[in-house]
Amino acid sequence: AFLLKREGREADPLFALLERGVIRIAFDIQEEQTDLRALMHRYRNRPMSLADACLVRLSELHATGEILTLDSDFRFYRRHENKVIPVLMPD
Repeated sequence: AFLLKREGREADPLFALLERGVIRIAFDIQEEQTDLRALMHRYRNRPMSLADACLVRLSELHATGEILTLDSDFRFYRRHENKVIPVLMPD
């Protein structure tokens, strides 16, 4: 939603996808805070946002999913320390 807004687009279509179940976010940040902190520490030189860390962690928890993003940092982030994260991203 942040990146959509930055590009001058509305978040309503994103919420429509959530409502239809096309996008699912099953994530408890309280349960994942240790792993999120570790991810943010590993990528502190980029630096990684909390939102990015959540997406990387979600990719670790849901191995068959893909991340739809405009954020080029996802070309560098890795899940489980060395595995490429499947992303859908414009070139």
